[in-house]
Amino acid sequence: MSATGLILDGVLMLLLIGAVAFGIRLERKLTALRNGQAEFAKAVSELNAAAGKAENALMALKSAGQDTDLLHDRIVKGRQLKAELEALMANAPKRAEPAARTEPAPAPVVLERRLEPAASPVAKADPAPEQAAERASMILQALAANQTAQQSLNRARRKLDEDLFAA
Repeated sequence: MSATGLILDGVLMLLLIGAVAFGIRLERKLTALRNGQAEFAKAVSELNAAAGKAENALMALKSAGQDTDLLHDRIVKGRQLKAELEALMANAPKRAEPAARTEPAPAPVVLERRLEPAASPVAKADPAPEQAAERASMILQALAANQTAQQSLNRARRKLDEDLFAA
């Protein structure tokens, strides 16, 4: 073997050692890249789940908004009926109450009627007692409906809060 052969063998060995070192560094970088890709896929799936929760929360919020509109309409109707009842009570003739009653007062009569505006465009100046009782019944029904709507709205708000803060 000649000296040139030994020098070429030495250079070749150095190149092989360099190639092995480069391969080891490349393997480490590829491993880090694979781990980063797995973490990225996990982050994407978490983002997708959060977007689904946000979409559900928005639907609940939209539903609560519709409930709020319904509640507002009922409150407006209830206020109108309250004003009518107050006007009826102010215009009602004052009666002297007996000093003492010997029998218990009769139970109030609840009339069932839908909450709709009066069909007659002309209102009577002195409504009959039956009409006053009917209007009072309508007001009581409106107040009960408003209470039910308020409870439903509160449940919807609590659910929305739970959904929003669950993430």
